This record gives sequence, C-alpha cells and structure tokens, in this order.
Amino acid sequence: MHKSLSTPKDCWSLTAKQILETAANIVAERFVREGTFSNPQSTKEFLSFKLNQHEREVFAVMLLDSQHQLIAFRELFFGTIDCASVYPREVVKAVLETNAAAVIFAHNHPSGSPEPSQADRKITERLVAALQTIDVPVLDHIVIGQDCISFAERGWL
Repeated sequence: MHKSLSTPKDCWSLTAKQILETAANIVAERFVREGTFSNPQSTKEFLSFKLNQHEREVFAVMLLDSQHQLIAFRELFFGTIDCASVYPREVVKAVLETNAAAVIFAHNHPSGSPEPSQADRKITERLVAALQTIDVPVLDHIVIGQDCISFAERGWL
C-alpha cells in the first residue's frame, strides 16, 4: 500500500513563501540542466521568485563559477521597507568562502517600483570596486519590484 502524494488539504497548507520558494527551485533546476545564468530574462524570473515575497528590503547575491553556473544564492542583508545596509566586506567574504568567479546582485523594492535609487547605484559602484581587487566581475545588479530592472541592460555595469 502506498500513500497518496498530496491531498487538496495539503495544497492549501502551503504558504505563499513556500510556493514561491518551490517555483524558484524549479527555475534553478532548469538552469542546472541548461547550464548557466547567462539569460537575463530567466535570471530575472529566478530572482523574482526568490525575493518578491519579502515585506522588507533584502539584498542577495548569486555566487557563480567560471562557467556562470550557480554555486550558491545568499540573502546577505535585511533592511526595512525601503532600505537595507550593504557592507562590501561581507560580500567579498561570501565570494571568497564559495570561491566564486562572478556574481549577480539583486535586491527587492517592497513598494513595487523597481526603479533603482541613487543609493542603489552608489553601493553597486562600491561593490564593483571591492570585487575588482580580487578579480571577480559583477555581471549584473537586478532590482525586483512589480517588474525587474537590470543595471547591465541599462549600461550601468
């Protein structure tokens, strides 16, 4: 005798965060099969699933190997509804711990507006400079709101 995989009652017990996390994991598995996080639209989809459910600002980093395959996804800094303090030292530490060869930054804007602030642009510049000292390129910084904005697509990186 085998147990049923799920019942309708089990489906209703999932939280929105669990559903989004499962969706992000499915997208991540597809990337593992396909190879790399070099497709901007798919990367935005993955990050949107990962960060859109937060009610406060969260800054995360995708740590990639030399083939741009995901080593780890880390939510490093947690803030308030409209800002998060980001420390370059901690980002460099995460890169060195995982031996990452490249990174993609992401953070959410709980307000829904994905437009990067001047502070977003300045911290990105500081992070790029910090990682240049250890020869690790920043491939993109994606801001998640109702839509996603890519610094790379805007020519800011």
